[in-house]
Amino acid sequence: MPHSLPSAATDAARRPIGIFDSGIGGLTVARAVARALPHERLVYFGDTAHLPYGDKSQAAIQAYAVKICDLLLRQHCKLILIACHSASAAAYELVREYVGSKAQVVNVIDPIVQLVGAEYAGRPVGLIGTKQTVNSNVYKKKIDELDRGVDLHSLATPLLASMVEEGFYDNSISADIIASYLDNPALSGIEALLLACTHYPLIQPQIEAYYQGRAPGRVAVLDPSNVVAATVRDYLHTHELAAPAANGAAPAHHFYVSDFTRSFEESTRLFFGQAVQLEHYPLWE
Repeated sequence: MPHSLPSAATDAARRPIGIFDSGIGGLTVARAVARALPHERLVYFGDTAHLPYGDKSQAAIQAYAVKICDLLLRQHCKLILIACHSASAAAYELVREYVGSKAQVVNVIDPIVQLVGAEYAGRPVGLIGTKQTVNSNVYKKKIDELDRGVDLHSLATPLLASMVEEGFYDNSISADIIASYLDNPALSGIEALLLACTHYPLIQPQIEAYYQGRAPGRVAVLDPSNVVAATVRDYLHTHELAAPAANGAAPAHHFYVSDFTRSFEESTRLFFGQAVQLEHYPLWE
């Protein structure tokens, strides 16, 4: 006879996973979480009124993050995933302290740092991301702490997130912009490239095409989404917080944005892989 969880534990397991990002880029992470944990209900918040976070101050990002966490905690989220590299760099420690024991907090940086340390010891690895993520130096600090001899080459690529948000990808314009960044000498000689922004998986095929055209098979392009989703899955299973199967019914995800436009709603399909309905929820009235 299968072991059944106590009622309190079952109730905790049924609580949703909260995910937030500066816009809809984090939906690439939400999509990976939904695939890894198909029974979990997601509550997603895209802070579209303040995107991109990459050029905001640390204090501003922390203020946004705390307000968003208030909403996610009111939704009784059992785990909050900061699906934004800039917010993970600027606000993770503050959010973890602010949330306390009410929910587990996971960022997108630590899981990929562990992967890089395990698979690329003693090898050169490139990183592209927003100015905030790169200038914070958080990846280099964490990777250096592993003492695995990873030689990290970081480059801020501030146009890429805005380019993707505006729908400029998979065309000659985006190909030229991508090439102009990847041609930078700072990324020469790398064996892997870490996509340190949740928008970048949508241009991953173009980035891979760039390297295939110049050095086939030489550069692996690393998307953190699946690694982060696996971290969330492992945590929930280890702590008996994974949602029980709901008799075949798909979970009812909820999506909020701080600034709403119809075109924005339509573009979420590209990030999440299916149509979603967005609810307008301003952080400040």
